[in-house]
Formats: sequence, structure tokens, C-alpha cells
Amino acid sequence: MVLDPPPLIDVDWTKFDPWTVTPVKHRLSDDHRFRIEELVKLAKRLESKGGIRAHTNAAEAGTSFSSAPDLHPVKDSLVATMEHIAAAKAWMSLLNVQTDPIYRELVDEVLDSVRPNVELKDPGMGYRGGWIFVSSPKTVTPFHIDKEHNFILQIQGQKTVYVWDPDELRVVSNKARDRFHSRHDRGLITWREEFRELAHCFKLNPGEGAYMPSTSPHLVEVGEEPSVTVSFTYYTDSTRRDSLIHKIRGRLAEFGINVPSSRSSGVFDEAIYLGARAARAATRAVYRARGQRVGEEQAMYARAGST
Repeated sequence: MVLDPPPLIDVDWTKFDPWTVTPVKHRLSDDHRFRIEELVKLAKRLESKGGIRAHTNAAEAGTSFSSAPDLHPVKDSLVATMEHIAAAKAWMSLLNVQTDPIYRELVDEVLDSVRPNVELKDPGMGYRGGWIFVSSPKTVTPFHIDKEHNFILQIQGQKTVYVWDPDELRVVSNKARDRFHSRHDRGLITWREEFRELAHCFKLNPGEGAYMPSTSPHLVEVGEEPSVTVSFTYYTDSTRRDSLIHKIRGRLAEFGINVPSSRSSGVFDEAIYLGARAARAATRAVYRARGQRVGEEQAMYARAGST
């Protein structure tokens, strides 16, 4: 009998909770696709598509995540910066690497290996993405939130990852989450140093990582050596539901209609979700009939340009 290979990410799957921050282990650190010479080749393929994001080490925890590349731009070309990352004083992200055939295989290998265990608790995995972070020593990923569930895995060097629970309202309010989902606007998500006391703190070495549920606030600080980190992200039925509820509540707030908080009003949330889902389906049917493009979060892979 041929047994299925074990998942490339190790966690106690019997206790896995898709909405709980969790430490993980992995077996990817020796994969040749993470060697710097291979990542430089990938950067050359992605650069023409706008698939690289970078800022200097002047960015801090409280710097606007969205504006950091404009506020603190790197001086050299993006590929040259990556080639000399040890001395470049730069943070770099290779975006949506699943758009590259070689790295789409990597994304599929990893997420296919965990999908059976994930979907036992959280069905509907889709909109897969991969993000590779190549960073100089002592650089920072500013405080922010994202929509996707995320396995963040350390490949080379050391990082300290601060992650807050996805419903930690002392750190990011429901109003800020509503605004993020409705307009993809992180403007209400602001950093305070005292937040560190409320965080899960992971000091990651190669082979280690963390699972971060959708909208878990996080902040990442690189250690004394150059770092390579990868995130594998995806949506599920529960993230789509949560995002749609936040989106509708955010849009209603723009008209002065404030509704009860998510997660504390299950019946009301369900009514919002069912009504919004029906309206979205009808709108998309009209768009398709007109031959217009429809954004599909049910798609297998995240589209290029999503951040």
C-alpha cells in the first residue's frame, strides 16, 4: 500500500482551529527554489509585471504598510537590491508568486499537502497565493492586516513575528476591519507600542513558522542576518463569509447606519450574509451577461495585483 506523503507543514491537526493563531514547523528550508540565485531569477520575471514591492529599513512598525514603498523607496533597481540584499538595507516582497509557473508548483505542493487537514475544519480552500520576503538585517514589515489565512514560514535567517488574535478589538477595531474589507483601506489600522504586550510572539528560525487567520494583525522584525520567508495564503468559505459581512457593514456605515459587531451577533450577521450573497450573485450574473469581468474569490489562485 502506498501512503500519502505527510504535509509539508507540521501542526497538531487534531487540534487545528482555523481562527486561532498557531505555531507550526515545516520542511521547506532546503528547497532549491528559495536559494537567492533562484529568487533573483524569479524577481527578473516578476519585475516587468509590477510583482515586487520594496522599502528601505527606514520603515518602522507604525509606518503605513500601504505607503511604505513610496515613503521609503529603495535607490537601486529592484533586482540589484535583491542581488545585494545583505547590504541593501531593504525589505522586499515577491508578490503573487503563483503567477510564475515554477513557483505555482511550489504553492500547489504546499497547499495540496495541507488541504485535506485544513478542509476537515475549514472547507472551501481557494484563491491560493504565495509571497516570498527577502529582507536585509534589521528591517521591518509594518503593522497591518490581510484578508487571507496565512502560513508564514521562515526559510533563512531569523525573524520575530508579532501576531494578534483576529478578533482582538483592542488592537484593530471592528470599524477598522469593516473599512478594510469594504474599501481595502488600512487607514484606521494604527500602531501603538503597547500592543506588543497583547501579541503572540514567535521568534522564528529556519524550519519554524506560524499560522495566522484572516485579519490577524501582525508585525515582523528581521534579526541580525539576511532573511528569506514565505507565506502561503488562501481563502475558505469562512473567510469569504466574514469578509462579506464586514464589507456590507462598512458600506452601511458610510451612510450612517451602524450595525452590531461581527462575532457577537450571529443571527444578524447571518441575515447580512444571506442578503449580501444573493445580491452579489445577481450583480455578477448581470456583469457576465454584459461580458464584463467579475472578481472571483472562488478562483483557484489569487489574481495578480492583490495585496
